[in-house]
Formats: sequence, structure tokens, C-alpha cells
Amino acid sequence: MAPIAISPQTSPKIKPAAIPDIISPKYQDWRANLQKDGYVVLKGVVPRDRAVAIQEKAYDWLKSFGTDLDFENPDTWIGKNLPVQSKINTFTGYGVAHEKFMWDARMEPGVLEAFELLWGTKELLVSFDSLNITFPNRKDVPRKAAWEHIDQSPLRRGIHCVQGIIVLSPSGPEDGGLVVYPGSHALNDEFFDTTTDKSTWTAKDWYGFNKEQLAWFKAKGIEPRKVCADVGDLILWDSRTIHYGSEPTEKSNQIRTAIYAAYTPARMASEDQLRLKAQCFSKYAGTTHWPHDNIVERDTQSYLEDGTRDPRDRDAPLELPEKTDKLLKLAGVKPY
Repeated sequence: MAPIAISPQTSPKIKPAAIPDIISPKYQDWRANLQKDGYVVLKGVVPRDRAVAIQEKAYDWLKSFGTDLDFENPDTWIGKNLPVQSKINTFTGYGVAHEKFMWDARMEPGVLEAFELLWGTKELLVSFDSLNITFPNRKDVPRKAAWEHIDQSPLRRGIHCVQGIIVLSPSGPEDGGLVVYPGSHALNDEFFDTTTDKSTWTAKDWYGFNKEQLAWFKAKGIEPRKVCADVGDLILWDSRTIHYGSEPTEKSNQIRTAIYAAYTPARMASEDQLRLKAQCFSKYAGTTHWPHDNIVERDTQSYLEDGTRDPRDRDAPLELPEKTDKLLKLAGVKPY
């Protein structure tokens, strides 16, 4: 089927950027890199000692399920010693999104300041996102292939969401971590308008690319890049930027530890989305990468492969955060 061209002027379904002002200014700081490349690494946003302390709490959480998991023994890095994962290496169930250490990371001053500067407001919402702990060279699972995607529907135009990774372990060229296609965000509209069939577009804020589609970007000089970062860094990327989480290579012995966290202005959320967000918070449920929209409840219960509920499952986090005024506002439970 021939591509059907569509433009924001002719389609009432297309949603323009809610805050276009962050696209047009000529910045003189890291925001210029985010505009140009679609991603940026902010160095030392979380002080190293605090980042290490959060990592240790994450490891304590993973070891709390009473298995034979030993971080010093690769032979124990197998599925039966790990809680159920939504994807390999990513944990969303067992109330982990609302563990105290997760909220401690989300409320780190440097992390908040970065998003406050980006969006031009202190009145932010945060996603109830996941924990990533990736063991290199696991013996029980095949190496995961690249899964290039974006986290924004083609019906949205401009910048709607900027995702974040709070880095808690070194991420070098051989280690597991984020891979991006720098500059792909700027070609997002052209790609969808000229190479895809409008009738296939959905409101789902996820789109996966096949090899032929990636070749279109590569023909325009867009190539993948492994993002390298260190403990305490903050990686930001535009949700229109093609990306995926890479597996460690066989040369890596680094256990990847990272917390995903995205923030957007509270004023961008509808009342319906805020109600859904509050429901997720009350159930200790995770959500998507999106803080203000596309609120989808994740994994309030965890099930084994045979369909039975994991006997290790939890109805609440091990360690609850203090429900401060600031936390409840970030969670969308209390208005600004």
C-alpha cells in the first residue's frame, strides 16, 4: 500500500506539542544538546555517595525474596533466584515502583532541578517507572536482540515527554544500557508522514521499527550510539528519539543498575489521567514512562509461568516512603 501523506494541518487527530516554547529557544546549555541530538547525559546529578546508597538499597530489595541469589556468584544469576520481570532485567511488580529507595532517587534535588529547568516549572509530575538490574552473561536466557522503538505515538507532534535514567552503575561501551539514534527525533514527522500508512497509526505511545524502516533513517546519516555514563549521571532523551536498552556484551562483567524516571508539568495532565494516576499510587502500581498521560497500570500482582500468583508477591513495598507534601504532588495525588 502506498504511503498516505498527512500533515498536522489536515488531521484533527494529531496533537501538537503541549509546550512548544521548549523547542524554539536557542539554549546555551545542555538543553541545546537535547534539542540537537534528542538525548543528553548530565554528569554527577546525584552525588556519588547517595547514588551508591540507592544502588545498595536496590540490591537489598532484589535479595529480599529469600533465594540463593549472590551478587558475587554468576552461577546464581538465573531466573529462579529472581522475582518475576516484565521484561528481562526490568522489574515493575511487587510494589517496587513505590519502594522508598525509588522515591528517594526520584526526589534527588539534582534530578528535579534538571526537569524543572527543562520545562520551566517546579510543578511537575513523575512517572511510576521501573527498576533495571541487568546481570551480564546470564546462563539461562538468550541474549536479547535490539528492539528499536520510540515511546510516542505518531499522532503526537513535537516534544511531549522527555524520559530519564538515573544511573547507579558505570555504563561503558561493553556494558548494558541505553542505545540511541541521535537526531532521529528531528526526522520523526517526516518518517511517519512520507513512509507509513496513516490508517495504521494508533494513540498508543509506542512504535517499533523494523530493519527496512531503520534503513530509511540510516540513509539520512542516523546511526546508533551506545550512551556511556557513570554513577550519579542522569540520561535524558526525547521520547521521539529511536532507542532501546542494550544487553551487556560478552566482555562485560558489570551489573547494570538504573532507575527510570520521567517528569512533565502537572498542568499537562487531564483530570481523568490524574484520577488514574492516583489509583495506581493507591495500589502501589507502576505505570508507563509517561507522567501526565498514557497512564497504564502495570503489574499489581506477579504471576509465575504456570499462571499462579508468585507466593513471594507483595501487596505493598517492603519500605514505604514518607508521604510528604512534595511526594504527593509529584505523584499527582495532591494538587499544586
